[in-house]
Amino acid sequence: MTGGRDGRGEPRRRARGELEGEVLAALWTVGGPVSAAVVQEKVAGAAYTTVLTILTRLCDKGLVTRRREGRSHVYAAVDDQAGLAAAGMHSLLDEGGDRAAVLARFVSDLSAEDEQMLEQLLHGDPGRG
Repeated sequence: MTGGRDGRGEPRRRARGELEGEVLAALWTVGGPVSAAVVQEKVAGAAYTTVLTILTRLCDKGLVTRRREGRSHVYAAVDDQAGLAAAGMHSLLDEGGDRAAVLARFVSDLSAEDEQMLEQLLHGDPGRG
């Protein structure tokens, strides 16, 4: 979860959305409501104000909750990593136009193991997943 350095020793610029992912990962790691300062400790190289901005954006997107505790706020992820990924998949499916074509392409690109896992999940077999 570090910003890291580029080939010249300069701080590496994070890709778009990367810092949001790092902030969410920090929230998942601690597993409960925490202050922005705790999140900042877990996100290397990020300024406190930057973390606050990202937390606010994530709240606006509905991915993080914020509640007042004392004179500050505590933040918590709304969903776990699997839930967020599933929501993203639903969103992409909704935007993809022809749902059948999108699903067919998705399934055709699955590995044999993932295809078997999906089949088990569709038939209610809790063996994996």
